[in-house]
Amino acid sequence: MSGQDELPRWIDIGLIPLINLGLAFLVSGLIILAIGENPLEAVGIMLNGALGYDEGIGYTLYYATNFTFTGLAVAIAFHAGLFNIGGEGQAYIGGLGVGLMLLVLDSSLPFFLLLPLGILASAIFGAAWAVVPAYLQAYRGSHIVITTIMFNFIAAALMVYLMVNLLIKPGQMSPESREFLPSGHLPFMHEVLAAFGLEITRTPLNLSVVWAVICCVAVWAFIWRTRWGYALRTVGLNERAAVYAGTNPRRIVVVAMLISGGLAGFVGLNEIMGVHHRLLLNFTAGYGFTGIAVSLMGRNHPLGIVLASLLFGVLYQGGAELAFEVPTITREMIVVIQGLVILFSGALAYMSTPWVTRVYRAVTAGRAAAQAAE
Repeated sequence: MSGQDELPRWIDIGLIPLINLGLAFLVSGLIILAIGENPLEAVGIMLNGALGYDEGIGYTLYYATNFTFTGLAVAIAFHAGLFNIGGEGQAYIGGLGVGLMLLVLDSSLPFFLLLPLGILASAIFGAAWAVVPAYLQAYRGSHIVITTIMFNFIAAALMVYLMVNLLIKPGQMSPESREFLPSGHLPFMHEVLAAFGLEITRTPLNLSVVWAVICCVAVWAFIWRTRWGYALRTVGLNERAAVYAGTNPRRIVVVAMLISGGLAGFVGLNEIMGVHHRLLLNFTAGYGFTGIAVSLMGRNHPLGIVLASLLFGVLYQGGAELAFEVPTITREMIVVIQGLVILFSGALAYMSTPWVTRVYRAVTAGRAAAQAAE
């Protein structure tokens, strides 16, 4: 039995990620100290910029919404034993789906019909972009990591072609579509709260944050409360045992990737229908790749993914505030700090496990000896 297996869940899921996060911040603090700035002051500026006022909170939750979608997408695939690196491309195509739907139907349907159609379009297009890598993995043995990475590049190239040659608004130089009609706009949260008499500052945060919460609950219920989720986890843990139990691993691989792609596609719902209100290039902004670190840090559990998404939301919004307030801390340094968090939470996620296990064994052995002496 490995040391990780011997640890209680509160250490494996709770304490070790916090230790890794602390190590990332320690290294980041040393870098900030090396350029002559106060690390504690920098942390204070970041936290205040992300959580200290309503506008900062709005931007933090807006970023966290995208990270939640992509983190859930990675988690679903991971539970099936797959490593979906294609969240970026699936989110891109999901946005294309909701954008095409609105360009066609925003003048003929009301909002209460366009909203469910937007959810369906983003999920279907995102899932469709994941189905080919899923098929190649399940039936042809192509590695899912390679195919999903390749499909990220194909998605980017496809979007450039469509925006430049087909979907660009006539007479416009920048590769953007026409703006959707108001019936195709997902309400901003400041508009929703204003209807209840609560005034907050305008931010990109919109109703898709509610959909992200619903997705978290749905993913939790699916993975741990349904027989389909049990079959998916069985394939991920032991494919031979799953076959012995009568499960078809190939079908599970395809289903898991379809769900994963659909969840990643919801980034398009947030960005295209909720924020930009038009189709444009590069709206994914790396959310698909950051979702990998979010899922790993959250131990592939919806609750952990929400907490990790909030952390990265704080890093994105607070980092922008820090770069603005302290000129010596450039935007590139903020990216370095974010990269360190990803490094320690992802690639080095279990670096602390051996010594934490030794400490845990020593403490439990000491308690057992004390109880025996009594």
